[in-house]
Amino acid sequence: MGLSILFLPGLIIFILTFGMFRGVKVYETFVEGAKEGLMTVFKISPYLLTMLFAIDMFRKSGAMDYLIYGLQPIANILHIPKGVLPMIIIKPLSGSGALGIMTDTMKTYGVDSMEGRISAVMMGSTETIFYTLSVYFGACQIRKIRHSLPAALIAHFVGCLAAVYVCYLFFK
Repeated sequence: MGLSILFLPGLIIFILTFGMFRGVKVYETFVEGAKEGLMTVFKISPYLLTMLFAIDMFRKSGAMDYLIYGLQPIANILHIPKGVLPMIIIKPLSGSGALGIMTDTMKTYGVDSMEGRISAVMMGSTETIFYTLSVYFGACQIRKIRHSLPAALIAHFVGCLAAVYVCYLFFK
C-alpha cells in the first residue's frame, strides 16, 4: 500500500495549489465545469435512451437468436465457438448487455471454459461502438458520422478474432 494511498489526495492538493498560484478561481471554475457537465448529460440523454430501448427490443424480439443461427456457418469456418457469438453481437451495442451476456456464458460453459475466457477477453478489449458514437456525436450535434461506424465495426471484428485466437494460443 504505502505511498499509493496518498496519490489521489496529493493530486487534488497539487491541482488546487497550482490553480491558486496561477490565479485561477478554483471553486468557481469547478462549479462552471459541473454545470457544463450537467448540460452535456441533458443533451445526450435522448440518444442514450433511444439506444438502450433499441438494444432491449433487439434482444427480446428474438432477432439476436436468428442472427446467431445465420452467423453459425461463418463462425464455424473461423473457429469461433457458438457460445461467444452473443458477445460478438451485443458488445458493440451495450456494455451492460455484454456484461450480462458474459455472465450467462460463464454460467453456461464455466469460468475456465474457452467460451468464458474468450468472452472475458472480448469484454476487456472491444468497445461499445453504437453507445460511444451516439454519446459523442450526439453531444457535439454531429449528424453525419461518415466513416466512423464502418471503421469501428471493422476494428470490433478484428478485435473479436484476435480475442478468439489469442485465447486459443494461450489456453489450448
